Amino acid sequence: MGMWKPTLRVEWKWHLTLGVLLLMTAAPLKAGVPHPERREDRHTIMRMEETWRNALLNANTTAMESLLADDYMAITPNGTLQSKEQTISNLKSGVLHFDRIEVTDRKVKFYGSTALVRCRAEVSGKTAEGEISGSYRYTRVYVQDSKKAWRIVSFEANRIREPKTAMDNTPLK
Repeated sequence: MGMWKPTLRVEWKWHLTLGVLLLMTAAPLKAGVPHPERREDRHTIMRMEETWRNALLNANTTAMESLLADDYMAITPNGTLQSKEQTISNLKSGVLHFDRIEVTDRKVKFYGSTALVRCRAEVSGKTAEGEISGSYRYTRVYVQDSKKAWRIVSFEANRIREPKTAMDNTPLK
């Protein structure tokens, strides 16, 4: 009897098994390590969020102009659409004015070259529709262009309403 020699088939299976085991152990380690680019992108988005807030509070149309993409579109809490030009015009004329914007529960999520920001905000101010105040949830969408610059392309705000109880037959406020 001679010495056992591995066949090509056995060697192939061994290499495949070893490769799968390496991937299974390395993937969780890599998943836990944040990408330095994403950390920097997250920091950039958070700075832009604060710039946006300050631009609204101080009617800074120059800052707002730099934040919004040319094809920016907002959906206001009452459901109307508002372009970049309309937003800048309303801010400049005072039709859109905020006295207070307190942001909490901000979450940033990345999808390739897109960032989605979800927040809760306590606001007071006025819009073309009249006085506004209360709690709102909003979603803002940022897209990174070919020069790696982030711009806001979309915004939607919704008023947070108190839940209606089963015993309460009155309409929601």
